[in-house]
Amino acid sequence: MDIIISNSSMQPIYEQIVLQIKAKIMNGELKEETMLPSVRALAKEIKVSALTVKKAYDALEEEGFVVTVHGKGSFITLANQALMLEEKKKEVEADLEMAIRKGRSCGMGDEDLTQLFQIVLEDERW
Repeated sequence: MDIIISNSSMQPIYEQIVLQIKAKIMNGELKEETMLPSVRALAKEIKVSALTVKKAYDALEEEGFVVTVHGKGSFITLANQALMLEEKKKEVEADLEMAIRKGRSCGMGDEDLTQLFQIVLEDERW
């Protein structure tokens, strides 16, 4: 599994694993019922502690992205597609908040920001 760990990142390693697996689920690279590598196998592959991978898998399971069957392994579950959609909405919200902060830092008010948003929205051909 292609997971790239950045040791220089301020983000904990287990969170890097979680985010990359979620991204692979959301973009369709990991499909429902796909078995994830064992904790030990992934730990060896990406050269991190098995405890770190276990923590990542536990977090994914807690969030509804993975189900673990004792003795069989961890599998992708799409039972909670609403959760994945909510994750994407949170990302969009964070991007919009950052854009608003940037606009405000250069003196743009609500009306200016709203007009700019409408212009950008109209210019895009979805």
